[in-house]
This record gives sequence, structure tokens and C-alpha cells, in this order.
Amino acid sequence: MQSFSSDGVSLAFIDLAPTGEVDRHETVVLVHGFGSSHMVNWVNTQWTKTLTHAGYRVVALDNRGHGQSQKLYEPAAYSSQIMAEDVRRLMDHLAIPRAAVMGYSMGARISAHLALAHPQRLTALLLGGLGIHLVEGVGLPLGIADAMEAPSLDGLTDPMQRMFRAFAEATKSDLKALAACIRGSRQTLSEAEVGRIAVPTLVSVGTTDDVAGSGPALARLIPGAEAFDIQGRDHNLAVGDKTHKQAVLDFLSRL
Repeated sequence: MQSFSSDGVSLAFIDLAPTGEVDRHETVVLVHGFGSSHMVNWVNTQWTKTLTHAGYRVVALDNRGHGQSQKLYEPAAYSSQIMAEDVRRLMDHLAIPRAAVMGYSMGARISAHLALAHPQRLTALLLGGLGIHLVEGVGLPLGIADAMEAPSLDGLTDPMQRMFRAFAEATKSDLKALAACIRGSRQTLSEAEVGRIAVPTLVSVGTTDDVAGSGPALARLIPGAEAFDIQGRDHNLAVGDKTHKQAVLDFLSRL
């Protein structure tokens, strides 16, 4: 792990060179989801291996409040726009002028805000685990923050609250920081804003995902975007699905 300062916030990241026979001289930046980390979202699911073997340089950060990055406790520190600037500053730190940016769930929301604010920095936008809720909803319910602050997992009865609290405990996350993050990172984009995304875009959502909203519905709002249905996968299982990986590789190879 390396680290850098993003406007005074210490963020951890990895920077992996291509390992395959072909070096595409292109970079993919990976932005993980809520309560996760670069390790859980991208390394353990074999995404980093898949992409480096296909010839890409891969950069993946731990978002603020997550993994080995600095923990902050005010919701205002976690707006999607601020976290998008974290990604942009990481690219600046590594002197990466342009890259394909791939986000999952909250990471997809961050990546979409980045594409809108800095389209010249993206060669492609890969949105996983986030569909029309980028526009029509704010993703995970606020009750997830309450679950992070509950005295224990045992007192929770709501299935989604229990799932996210158990996941946070399993990853040894800072529960207070995650509560602030879920309260601060709930920014949507309007249909007009989504319509201004001028980057080749792939939207990939599991067909049994009850968190993301429709992938095709979002893709129809983004000029030229494509949608990929990850068959039979829910929000948690879709990220590492092999057909998801192949769809991303195929999309990038066509650019």
C-alpha cells in the first residue's frame, strides 16, 4: 500500500503494473463501494488480476473513511463530489492524464460525479451495482447508518441493516466513520446532468439486485451508454461475476 494527501486527507492506494503478455499502456482506476475497501471489492474478487493480466495498469484506492485511509466523522466530509475529487487528485498524484474509471455501488456514484466534473480525464466510465437510483434514489437507506451505530448486531432485525452491519464488522471497519459516510454521500444526479455525461459508459447491474435500480433505465439517459445485465446476481454477488468481468473487458477493447 502507498498513500498520498488529498487536500489534507490521507488516502491509501495500490498501483499495479500489467502482468500479461500485452501492455495496453492504459490505466483503469477502481473505486469501491460503501463499507468495502480496495482489497475486498477488487483484489479478493480477482478484478485486479483480471485487469492486469489483460494488459492494464490498475490503480485502486481506499475511499476516505474506509480500509487503510483516514477516518473522518462529519457527514459533510463524504459528499460524492468531494470523493470524486479524491479520485481526481490520486490521478494527479500519479501523473495519470486519462484513465478508464470503474466504480461499484457508492463507487459508481462517485465515478459518475467525476465523469460529470472532469470528462476530459476519463477514457471510459464503468458503473457497476448502480442503475437508475443514481437519478431517482440515493442508494442504501439511511437506516444503514443507524445500524452502524447500534450497540450490537444482535439487536438488529431488518435484514439489510443486519447484512451491512455484519459486513462492516467482518471487514473490521470503523463503524462511526461509515455512519457519517452513508449520511454524507447521498447525492443524486438529475436526468439533465446524466444526459451531459460525455464519456463512453457501461452500466452493469445484477438482475436480482434490489439496491441499484434498473441498469438499462440509467443507460438510456446517458448518450451512447450500454447496459449489461449480470444474470442471477444480487448486489453483493454481481461485482465479482465472471460475465461482468468479461463484459467490461469486451467494452474496453472496443474503445
